[in-house]
Amino acid sequence: MSTVGQNTSPLPIDPILRSMAIAMRDGGHWGEIVDDRWRWAYVTDDLRRSYGGLVGLADVALGEHYVGRAAVDARLGWRAGPNTLELARQTMSALGGLILADTEGGRDELRETVHPHLRDIVGHLSPQRVPALSFEWRGMHSGHEFSANGTATRLHDDAGRFAGTALIFKPAASMTVLGAIAGAGDLVHFERMQSVAQPARRPAAILFADLEASSPLARRLSTASYFALGRRLVRAADRCVIDAGGLVGRHAGDGVVAFFLAENAGSESAAARACISAARALRAALSEVAERSNLAPEEIVLRFGLHWGSRLYVGQITTAGRSEVNALGDEVNETARIEACATGGRALASKDLMERLESHDAADLDLNADYGTYTLLGDLSTATEKARRDAPSIAVRDI
Repeated sequence: MSTVGQNTSPLPIDPILRSMAIAMRDGGHWGEIVDDRWRWAYVTDDLRRSYGGLVGLADVALGEHYVGRAAVDARLGWRAGPNTLELARQTMSALGGLILADTEGGRDELRETVHPHLRDIVGHLSPQRVPALSFEWRGMHSGHEFSANGTATRLHDDAGRFAGTALIFKPAASMTVLGAIAGAGDLVHFERMQSVAQPARRPAAILFADLEASSPLARRLSTASYFALGRRLVRAADRCVIDAGGLVGRHAGDGVVAFFLAENAGSESAAARACISAARALRAALSEVAERSNLAPEEIVLRFGLHWGSRLYVGQITTAGRSEVNALGDEVNETARIEACATGGRALASKDLMERLESHDAADLDLNADYGTYTLLGDLSTATEKARRDAPSIAVRDI
């Protein structure tokens, strides 16, 4: 037996199995391979990462029988996937006919090979000698059971030698649904979201932006026109955040929230720079949003608030209805207060954010982080009542 821990599964030695493993790996599939005796030969990192709850690679017992004691016990330790005995029984029932057909000693040998909690299933199996088989696969994710569609494909070389079986899985959602999600979304950002699947404290720059005077605009435009405007605005905002290397947060009304993690950017300075770059890019994109909405540029004005969170608690929240990145911490509320004071389309950045900038990043932004003056939020003529109450001593400057 070979447990590979956090290492990528080694490619199988058999050339047919190896070729299939490479194809599944390069295609980003949920896939695994067993040899002609149903010993675990390979599991893709994508499948193991999902089984690991998106926070690590699930351990696999390579070389062990696919439904033997060691393999099933390994699954029981996974964060997600078929990690209960009941789900192991479902897997055995779905694939048992193929396994029995490949077991030279028939039922008696298979009964002795499988995990003890699966032995009673063996007597109900019928051998299945087919070139391919589709089956339903069930697993756990975030405490809930979910379904996937599985395909078992028998692998032979040019001479007809049977080498093993490839198991490929996909979520039970149709390809139409999956294609729509992948087509509309940014795949790089989806990967970036997985980096915060496990909530943790993460230093980050915070960006808040909100449409100014949105209520009069909503009353003046037809509902359909205002909806189209909002959609164009959030699409432009998300594009600017993603291009700058950030994580899109929640969309609340006409507002946009984004986070730029130091661990993703490479340094605190790089994260602060990305935050400022995204704000500037979004401001530049507003003229096109206005033009496409048949509005004058001065009618689309955003307020921007930028701040630094040293101990933000950042993570991904996934429910039955949506998946988003969120953060908790005093600095999040403070950023909202800064943004509310930035009337007239100003972009106000806190001193905490600005002083994260190293000289080279500040120079690239045409800013001087070491010199310049700040104003206390509570002293601004545009300070809101909440800003004076909650965050009057935060120092800010225009960028």
